[in-house]
Amino acid sequence: MLDVRRLRLLRELALRGTIAAVAEALAFTPSAVSQQLSALEREAGVPLLERTGRRVALTPAGQRLVPHAEAVLERLELAAAELVDARQGLAGPLRIGTFPTAARAILPAALVALADRHPRLEPMLSEVDPAAVADALRAGELDVALVHDYDFVPSLAEPGLATEPLCAEAMYLASLTPPAATPAGARRPTGARAGVAGPGGAPACEGDAGSGLARWRDATWITATPGTLCHAMTIRACQAAGFAPRVRHQVDEFATVLALVAAGQGVALVPQLGLVHPPPQVTLAPMAMSRRTRIAFRSGAGRHPAVAAVVAALRAVVAEDAPDGHGGPRGPLTLDDAGRTVAL
Repeated sequence: MLDVRRLRLLRELALRGTIAAVAEALAFTPSAVSQQLSALEREAGVPLLERTGRRVALTPAGQRLVPHAEAVLERLELAAAELVDARQGLAGPLRIGTFPTAARAILPAALVALADRHPRLEPMLSEVDPAAVADALRAGELDVALVHDYDFVPSLAEPGLATEPLCAEAMYLASLTPPAATPAGARRPTGARAGVAGPGGAPACEGDAGSGLARWRDATWITATPGTLCHAMTIRACQAAGFAPRVRHQVDEFATVLALVAAGQGVALVPQLGLVHPPPQVTLAPMAMSRRTRIAFRSGAGRHPAVAAVVAALRAVVAEDAPDGHGGPRGPLTLDDAGRTVAL
């Protein structure tokens, strides 16, 4: 009989590539991981790993075993979800990962709703870069998380994970352009409803993103730090418009980005939920781009009552109206109506 815990280690090795990385992710020592994988080989009766010096690789038999490990782990998540129904209500810790703008604009109201409906549930919120969510979920460090992607930076498939679509929001070009030179369609942030992407993540505003950005080819730019989705989004959007942005500043916090724009330090692309207290001199031009937010969890965990409760609370907040609350463009972050679980 193949040990499930050892199958999980094999799956992680297939994903992470080295025993050291598996050990670090799952809080084992490298020697313990090696011992457990050797035990799995004895259980399987065939070699699963090829060792060349200090490196290991999966044999063809090991590679064929990985999809079965994925299926077993998914069935265990389903079993755990069904067992919860036998208890008296939801209780205990629930670890939620999120990115900063969603933590400010969406999560507080969702946590209030969870406390009202499930007072014994103990949600524990952590800010996690979307790029690190997959590993954290697979390692059991998170139970559910909010992740996002952009039109120019689609998410990649992640084994063992699934998502529920949540919402999409508009993207804006923030600049210090005087009103007389403001591009058509640009506007100051007001309390009026801003365009928000509808079902399926359709762009929230009319026009072509490329033509909207092309006039800024000679400007200096403010982007997020390299390695983030936000940084890749700006670079690829500008490339699609036919130029490489001349980056001066690299900042992750959108409030700081807007302050730098107000100081005449450059232009930037900012999502709707990132428009925190936009300075009065900053002009915001809607772009034909959107950022999409999804709820991620381990495959099979979507039926877990605690995960389902979080999904319901988040979708209720978005459906009611998730204003930024700080003077920026606002409106209902329309639910992404696909409604089905999709690969992350």
